[in-house]
Amino acid sequence: MALVITDSTFDELLQSGTPLVVDFWAEWCGPCKMIGPIVEELAKEYEGKVNIGKMDVDENSEISSRYGIRNIPTLLFFKEGQLVDKQVGATQKTALADKIQKLL
Repeated sequence: MALVITDSTFDELLQSGTPLVVDFWAEWCGPCKMIGPIVEELAKEYEGKVNIGKMDVDENSEISSRYGIRNIPTLLFFKEGQLVDKQVGATQKTALADKIQKLL
């Protein structure tokens, strides 16, 4: 199951040493609802290897602002605490899985 990431938990996850994928989304966003189940599937498949979670941009503006999130869904990919990749807009599961594989 995808983690629920908030402004207060983000930095701890980022510094954990485990690769991190964050899905920036909102309840009212249609494309976010399309990609949501894919994020959940990937969270299960990569459990224990990659932290994968969702951050509601309406409730967590600090981190969204820090990374300049202007369009959603946006997925950010972090390795060793550094932003290494980005996906803006809905896409296929295989494309996201390829990006996650590069974090390992």
